[in-house]
Formats: sequence, structure tokens, C-alpha cells
Amino acid sequence: MPNSFLSNEFKSAPNRPGVYLMKSKDGDVLYVGKATKLKARLNSYLSVSKYKDPKTAALMRLVENLDYIVTASPSEALILESTLIKQYRPKYNVRLKDDKSYPYIKITDKEDFPRVYITRQVDNDGSLYFGPYANPGSVRKTLKLINRLFPYRSCDKIITGKDERPCLEYYINRCIAPCTSASSLSDYRNVIDQVILFMEGKSETVVKQLTKDMKDAAGDLAFEKASIIRDQIQGIKQIHERQKVVSGKNTNYDVLGIASNENDTRIAVLSVRDGTLIGQEQFSMVGIMGETNAALMSDFVGQYYSAAHQIPNLILLPCQINDKDILEDMLTGHRKKRVKINVPLKGPKSSMIQMASDNAHQGLQKSRIKALFSKENLVVAMKSIQDELGLESMPYRIECYDISNIQGAVPVGSMVVFENGLPKPKNYRKFNIRTNSGIDDYAMMKEMIERRFSKIVTQADTHNSHYDHSDTSWQKTPDLVVIDGGKGHLNAIATVFDKLGINSINLASLAKENEEIFLRGKKDPVILPKESEALYLMQRLRDEAHRFAITHHRTRRNRIGTLSLLDKIPGVGPKRRNALLRYFGSFNKIKNSSISEISEIPGLNSTVAKKIMEFV
Repeated sequence: MPNSFLSNEFKSAPNRPGVYLMKSKDGDVLYVGKATKLKARLNSYLSVSKYKDPKTAALMRLVENLDYIVTASPSEALILESTLIKQYRPKYNVRLKDDKSYPYIKITDKEDFPRVYITRQVDNDGSLYFGPYANPGSVRKTLKLINRLFPYRSCDKIITGKDERPCLEYYINRCIAPCTSASSLSDYRNVIDQVILFMEGKSETVVKQLTKDMKDAAGDLAFEKASIIRDQIQGIKQIHERQKVVSGKNTNYDVLGIASNENDTRIAVLSVRDGTLIGQEQFSMVGIMGETNAALMSDFVGQYYSAAHQIPNLILLPCQINDKDILEDMLTGHRKKRVKINVPLKGPKSSMIQMASDNAHQGLQKSRIKALFSKENLVVAMKSIQDELGLESMPYRIECYDISNIQGAVPVGSMVVFENGLPKPKNYRKFNIRTNSGIDDYAMMKEMIERRFSKIVTQADTHNSHYDHSDTSWQKTPDLVVIDGGKGHLNAIATVFDKLGINSINLASLAKENEEIFLRGKKDPVILPKESEALYLMQRLRDEAHRFAITHHRTRRNRIGTLSLLDKIPGVGPKRRNALLRYFGSFNKIKNSSISEISEIPGLNSTVAKKIMEFV
């Protein structure tokens, strides 16, 4: 509970809209909050029973001072709160990660010859700003695209129209050179207007204008100019075709999706303009401890759109938020046109919410993978595997094995290798299973493991003439062997190790259903923490072995199918079959060839070629 001084401060606050700043003993801002009625909101902190979440409890133990600012309306309080959060970046506020550095595309619309470039500073100078973008890579990609489609100037020189010659950009159709009077102010302004329309998602309007310009140029016999505009139209159409049409109506809206784990929250923003999905951005939130999705979404909308300069008339959210009306008023004032916030429960817009959430989830997964493969996290993951599995040393080299077959047909096996936590594809191996035992995963796995680890045993006998010394990867002994399967698979492989006399290599199996790890000699499975780097690394191993096995199985199955089809052709034996495959490379290319092409292959004549074409 706050001290008596703070309690008096809380009780004496006015019952008006405003923002309050909770500070530490040293004057650092710990938390910035908004309120429709300051007094009522602050008094809610006076009861310990109100501290329903650990974050609030931790905050109140540190608060020693309080400031508040009265505003004219709740929407003004929301704007001020967002501004102060960006300024102070308080530890206990939910906020956009690195929100100070998000880049924008700026169009200096008030200049006679506007420029288009990337900026991280938004000024009230009459320029147009598009963004914010989640990362510099996406904004550079967008800028590169529009520079390829629209010939605006990329320089920052003062345009007088008196330069003697244009730069290289003019000759590669990336600028219309107003610096030399090769184009007029009106011509250049037209290009910038097209850029603005394109950035707003109005590609069809741009194409209509350019089509008219192309026809006018052709009518004036300016065919070179017409061909340049034609290429520009084709480029814009290709971009537009890649964008997903989600509505037949000329509607503009943003769709927000959210995905969270215990360490991060990712929010995806899908932008729909004129009924077309034109792109998405993703943002991470920090300070999320104990917050609900509704609270996170509310904080995001307030912070993100207070900085955005292109606000649509509709924002779709995945969940209801408490301050919906205040946010709508704030965004309406910011946009100067009415903005609505809705939560669709069914129909196409509900499907768009699901798409946004799926993208947020994928972004979260990608972020986890990226974090996992940092050197520090890989060491943490391997050390955690060592500790959780009770290994004597850290598993620097891990080998993982899987089997793939369809009802016992065309069985294959895979071996993937991770060293220092990273995949080592050069050491991957494929196995064609020779065991004729029907649908018996245990027998298949035992064959593969015995073939692989007999090489480990054999290498100790330097006098064995059959040992292949050229392939050094077989000589490396793994610190840990992981089998994709349950306890039965583990026991089957343990018998192989016993047969070969191997007792110094750690052996484990990973069962997918409950992510249980079974260990040799231990009755109960090990369950790794759900969000741990150790479990994620084990899952990556298992998934990579599965992927590699399926790829090999599909390739071998297709090849066997092709061979059996060719073997059915009269007059085509193994020699001619192999000649066909060597020449064409695949069954589909044989199928699409001609009799004359087949006849050109040594050992094949027109009679055999006709029979081949009849059968394929």
C-alpha cells in the first residue's frame, strides 16, 4: 500500500480526465497511466486487494512520488499518455519495442520537386509519412520497389532546370530529370501523385492514369516514351496481382492479430486498401507481464496509431477492449474523419482476423528461431539438455534419426547432425532400408542404427581393409543420439548398442504426442519446460530429421514409380531405360518429348521411340 504522503496525493487528485506519472525515490518515471477520472483511478491503488497481478504489486512497492496532468478530454489523455510513454519508456508500461526508431517513408509534398526517402523523425512540416514500418529491411524493400516503378528523383540537389546534363538515373529510366528541364514541374508532380496513390494502395487508379499517358504518347508518335510507360504499367500490375483481393468493395481497413508466449507478444497489422491486402507489418511489445490480450491490444492501438499518418476509417481487432470509445475519438481527431473500431465475429472480416493472428504466430515462431540460433542461447540450450537429461558432458554433436514409409513400402531412413546447436547438412545421411519385414518401424530403425554405428566400432580396427577412410564424417562419435519415437523405439535401439558393445554414447527418444524424452536405463520420461531453449532445440532436431526422411522417401518413391512404368514398355530394358533417364532427366520430360527426340538417343530407333510414346 502507498505511504501516507502518496495516499493523500491520490485522494486529493481532481475527478477530471488526465494522465498520472508514478515515480521512484530517485525521480525515475516507473509508470504512466491515463484516466477518465484521475481521483477514482488513483484511489483504486489504495487497496492492496486491488493488486490482482504481480506487476502492479511490484510497481507499488517502488512508487515514492506522483505527478499528474489534467486534460480537456479522455481522448486528449490517451494522446498524452502515448507521448509520455515514448518519452520516458517506463519499466512498468506495455509499449512498442524500440518504438523510437521505427522508420517511415517520407514524401516532401510541400516542395516544388518532392523527394521520397526513409526517415526516423516525423516533423509537422506538411510532408506525407507512410509507416511506421516494423524493421528497416521492409521499408528499404518498399522504397526500392517504388523507385523501380516511378521515376522520381533520388538526389537532394536544388532543382533549377539549368543543369547541362542529367545523371545516370535518367538514362536507366529512374528519373525524368527535372534538373535539366527534360520534364516540367507538372510532369514531375504527376509522378509524385502516382507514388502517393500507389502507397495508399490505389494501384488501379495509377494504372488508368498511366494507360491514358501511354496512349497519348503513342498518339504523338513518342513510341520510346510509350514503351517506358508500358513497362511501368506491367510492373505495377505484377505487384497488384501478387496482392490478395479480400473484398470486392473499395474498402480501407486495418486488421490486427495477436500471438503471445511467456517472453514476447507479437502484433500483426494487415493493411487492406481498396479491397486489396497490400501488406503487413509486425511489432513486438515489451512490459507484458500479467497483461490480458485486451489490455495489450488497447495499448498497441493507442501507441501505434498516434504515430501513424495514414489511418484507415476502420480498424478490426481480435477482442473487445475497454476504452474503445476513447480510442475512436482520439483516432477520429487525429485523422479528421470518423474512425471505427470493430471486433468481427463471423464472415470474411473474421477470417481476416484469423489470418492476422496466424501471421503474428508465425512471426513469434520466427523470432524464437532467430533467438535460439544466437550463440548465447545455443550454449544455454545445450547446457540445459545436459542438465535435464543428466549427461556427463555438454552434447556438442547430436545425431537424430527417423524412418519414413507408406504401409511399409519404399522404407527409408534419415540421419541429421547438429553441431554446437546448429545443423550440419554436409554430415546428413540417407538410408534405403533393406529389411524385408513389412510394417515394422523397430526393425527398420534397428537396421539403420546398426549400419551407422558399426562404422563407429569398425574404425577402432585400423587393420580392417573394408573400412572407408575417405569419409571422415562417419568417424565422428556423437555426444547424444536422439530417436524420433517413444520408449519402444528407444528399447529397440538399445539392443543394437548392446550388440555392438556401445555404452559410452548417450541415447534418447523424443515422443511427439507429449514431447516426452525417454532415456536408456530410466523408467520415467523427462519433460522439458514448454518454452525452454532445450525443448525447442530438441524439436528442431526431430523436425529436421522428419523433413529429411520425407524428402528422401518422396524422391525414391517417384524414381521407383518411373522405373516401373518404363520397364513395362516392350523393347525397353534396363540399359535403354537408364539411357532415357540420363538424356531427359525425368519421366515428365520423356512424356513431353517427341519421337524424333527419342530417336536421337544412341541405342534407340524410331520403332522403339513410337512404342515409348504409346505407353507414356
